[in-house]
Amino acid sequence: MVERHSGLVCVGRIIGVHGVRGAVKLKSYTEAPEAVVEYGPLSDRLGRRHFTISLLSRIKEHWLARIDGIDDRDTALALRGTDLFVERSALPEPAEDEYYHTDLIGLRAETLDGKLLGKVTAVHDFGAGTMIEIIGADAPPLLVPFTGKAVPVVDVAGGRIAIDPPGETDGEAAPVDRP
Repeated sequence: MVERHSGLVCVGRIIGVHGVRGAVKLKSYTEAPEAVVEYGPLSDRLGRRHFTISLLSRIKEHWLARIDGIDDRDTALALRGTDLFVERSALPEPAEDEYYHTDLIGLRAETLDGKLLGKVTAVHDFGAGTMIEIIGADAPPLLVPFTGKAVPVVDVAGGRIAIDPPGETDGEAAPVDRP
């Protein structure tokens, strides 16, 4: 799930440590995985701690990295699970018909004829494609595939998306059961 945090965008996560000299395993969420360090110092979720990171080598689906000022395993281990953020303004503008997940969260969701469905509360990718989660006041949460057919209108500047609701037998949208 992608979250919005007051202008910050999550671009990576410290997922573990390597060795005794403070190296960390870093999972990158950027399109080009090595770009995670190209935006300058990264911060924690609250923007209180800042990290200057150097990539050392690629290991399967993550990077071995060094964080300035971290030189022992215990200090590095305390950072495990830390999400790494960058200011949204530091990111390049997306191409036409491309969107940062964080820009979609909070958009008003409505049908093509203007009926309010709710707001986009999350963006998920479970491996079969991107889904947006919409929560409204009078309906159960709804998962909609983020495709041109299901979501033909995305107006980030106008604060809205328009959804072409699939028929009940299409199987494209599914209510989300919440405990």
